[in-house]
Amino acid sequence: MRLSLILRTAAQLLVPLMILFSIFLMLRGHNESGGGFIGGLVGASAFALYAMAYGTRASRRALHVDPRTLMAAGVGIALVSALIPLFTGDAFFQGLWAELPGGIKVGTPILFDIGVYLLVVGMALIVVYELDDDGLSLFPREERPRKKTSHTPPAP
Repeated sequence: MRLSLILRTAAQLLVPLMILFSIFLMLRGHNESGGGFIGGLVGASAFALYAMAYGTRASRRALHVDPRTLMAAGVGIALVSALIPLFTGDAFFQGLWAELPGGIKVGTPILFDIGVYLLVVGMALIVVYELDDDGLSLFPREERPRKKTSHTPPAP
């Protein structure tokens, strides 16, 4: 697959915006529409777009973390959010809230959303990366486009 200058330029502009939007969706989700699942899908889509523009190897480097590590961290954070209420004498998965200075309320539901977000990003990227690693050639393999060299025939 050839590298596309238009796709690379669009990816440079869209990927940061998609990641910010995915975080917005995740943070908004415990009060309104959105949440960790849809936020995670948008976040994974950003890295899939990066892989389409620059290749899977570059996308893995941009992620800085193995997707399996993201999945494990997500499951761990979600489990912690479910277990915290047990230590206070409340029910499993009971929502607990605390107020920070400035009137900001934080609670275990947002912790759960963060866990789901990381789990979905990790799982979706494993699927995307493994499909390409299995030889389907979905994404470019080259790091940079090759320069055309002019070949002059030898003089007689």
